[in-house]
Amino acid sequence: MIVKGTYFQNDANRPLVYGDVEIENVKRRRLRGEEEKEGILCEPVLIGFCGTDNELMNMGSKGLLSPKFPEGKNRLINGHEGIVWVPSQNRFAIVLIRGGNSYDPTRYTEDETYFEYGCDKADGLFADKQYFNPDMLLRIPDGYVKNGKLDLEFAKKMVFPDPYGCMLFQLERMEDLGSAHLFRVVMAREKCDEQTARKLAADEAFSRTVIFGLGTTGMFMGDLISKYHPDSKILFVARSPEDSPKVRFALRETGAEYLKNDFATERELADAIVERLGGRATMFIGVSGSNVEHRVAFEHKALGCNGIYNSFSLGPRVEYDTMPFGFENHLIFGSINFRQCHMERAIELLAKSRYNEIVELIDRDEFAADPIGAYKNKIYSKAAPMKTAVIWNKKYINI
Repeated sequence: MIVKGTYFQNDANRPLVYGDVEIENVKRRRLRGEEEKEGILCEPVLIGFCGTDNELMNMGSKGLLSPKFPEGKNRLINGHEGIVWVPSQNRFAIVLIRGGNSYDPTRYTEDETYFEYGCDKADGLFADKQYFNPDMLLRIPDGYVKNGKLDLEFAKKMVFPDPYGCMLFQLERMEDLGSAHLFRVVMAREKCDEQTARKLAADEAFSRTVIFGLGTTGMFMGDLISKYHPDSKILFVARSPEDSPKVRFALRETGAEYLKNDFATERELADAIVERLGGRATMFIGVSGSNVEHRVAFEHKALGCNGIYNSFSLGPRVEYDTMPFGFENHLIFGSINFRQCHMERAIELLAKSRYNEIVELIDRDEFAADPIGAYKNKIYSKAAPMKTAVIWNKKYINI
């Protein structure tokens, strides 16, 4: 079937193209042990742009995208955040992005495979029509559809279940690892049993939390920590002015504090972090995409003894001096993605949120006329909004 859409390709000058593209109904498996199923034809309605899309475009310009292409193809239809209409089921749905021949696609092993719609080995949402595994079409809450059309403000929130679900997974990982990392110290100090100590340790891991970077992932992480660990002290560190809409929104949603990174040296920044927190950090979450993160945490000692370093940025190299690292008992981990339960929970939480307020729309015709220009000059420019989305099919939206 030939449809209109955008796709990435290996081309120095045209890594992103809008035009005719052929889609196919490829059988896919949600989880290991389940049967492969043909996809159901869906119509994308509203789609969000993700930083991954921008990175894939850059990879295409360098000729590095071949491992990401669906089997037998020399292009990838992008898009993995959004909401679709399922004609055969007369309903809207959120697409669960990651599946494959693995028990848990979030943490697949060497003998397992995975795919991600719009990102890796499977075509995504930026097309007039697309096929998706029927078991990966998640239901939306009741009350947001009238006369067959979707409420626009609700639809804007539904560009976030992917990153918000990922942050729910991050929270789970930090709780699991923090509890295991600290419970013996807590058990000795509090003279309590192991079960009680593990619960106390999970809370204690977030006592003084640094979130280094303030994009949507950092904001969501702060939101969830404040929800599930309300006694935590959370400090966002970023370069935006204190009175910027982004910072004001983040602080309102999370109750966190903010430190603008306009210091002359990294040492001064680290000292300011420690002063604002009232001590060295117990949790340091790097989401800025810069190499400053690890130097502030380790070299300049913003991360305290027994502290945990969550490396969520893609790109930076994490380095540390093994002597203080060992004696200060630091824990470093990195992990990405989510399970279906995380995404379903994200849909519930986002439906009640105000995150629609940070989503701005780009007109489909404007985007289609020059998708590369739209990426560079609007969607990912320095003046870009926190989140950009496009109404792909206006007939399904109450505008």
